[in-house]
Amino acid sequence: MKIMPNRMDRGFYMFQNELEEKALSVLRSGWYVLGKEVTSFEEEFATYTGAKYCVGLASGLDALWIAFRLLGIGAGDEVIVQGNTYIASVMGITINGATPVFAEPDEFFGMDSAEIERKITPNTKAVLVTHLYGMASRMDEIVAICKKHNLKLVEDCAQSHGACFHGKMTGTFGDVGCFSFYPSKNLGAFGDAGAVVVNDEGLANDFKVFRNYGSEKRYYNKVVGANSRLDELQAGLLRVRLSHLNELTAEKCAIAARYDKELHNPLIKLPKVAPGATCVWHQYVIRCERRDELMEYLNSKEIGTIIHYPIPPHLSEAYRYLGHSEGFLPVTEKLAKTVLSIPMYNGMTEDEQTYVIDAVNSFV
Repeated sequence: MKIMPNRMDRGFYMFQNELEEKALSVLRSGWYVLGKEVTSFEEEFATYTGAKYCVGLASGLDALWIAFRLLGIGAGDEVIVQGNTYIASVMGITINGATPVFAEPDEFFGMDSAEIERKITPNTKAVLVTHLYGMASRMDEIVAICKKHNLKLVEDCAQSHGACFHGKMTGTFGDVGCFSFYPSKNLGAFGDAGAVVVNDEGLANDFKVFRNYGSEKRYYNKVVGANSRLDELQAGLLRVRLSHLNELTAEKCAIAARYDKELHNPLIKLPKVAPGATCVWHQYVIRCERRDELMEYLNSKEIGTIIHYPIPPHLSEAYRYLGHSEGFLPVTEKLAKTVLSIPMYNGMTEDEQTYVIDAVNSFV
């Protein structure tokens, strides 16, 4: 049996008729940019998250860098960000000329609030929290710290569509919630797509202007903006997926629950969800001191796995100029050497799950 780490085709076939009908209706409409599908998706996704406003953008990275741009974060400013995030989070900061200040994660892969307090300087202007692998971070203390020090709070929700902390959905705790709809996400498009959610009407309008060349009215440009528009086809397909997101999430939660119950290899550490938090299981990430051997063993059984992420951003070539070396973030660096994402996708059969469980348990 050959099992991929992720399969997006299964998710398509589950709702093939609806998706194909929507695609054809958009193609036949003759309107492909900033039309009724985008407007409807923005309204529906805002309602889903509990935010007042949603603005569709071209990608999750655009959501991040435009968020910091519109919040006034730039050269000379520092943004505290967890070290174990995907590098796009950090790029959202540095594209604007600001400096990332890396903090260690907690035992749940999320931002450690105690680390924030230790990292604050007179130049700190914002905190960026990543809800990694689909787990909602512990937001109560983080929100309190940001209010205490008058810091902007941005949430990277690229992997946490629908995850909650104490009943409140990720993306709605701070000033801006940034989402990616890359195809592999729990709410995935069929190409690049993204969005932000906000509760401030003025900020929402700023995003709408900025994404469209800085133009509120055609050919009248208020600011130097960007071309970052969620297109009609992706918005329409996302509307179909959004209508089924709760059942898609429930399916992943059921797979994760089975992993939790039946994986019992003493060499493996299973993921833990923080008290008060929920996880939508974008990835199911285990830890193993002999990770590379485990990966090779599973590969020999034709079970695909992925390392999220093998090189922490602070050690990447792209950020060598920051001057960080190995040992700077020991917790983050240990995770990079031990984490492994095992297969987790919608449409995964019980036989496939059993095969993965048996293989992981048989590793010695």
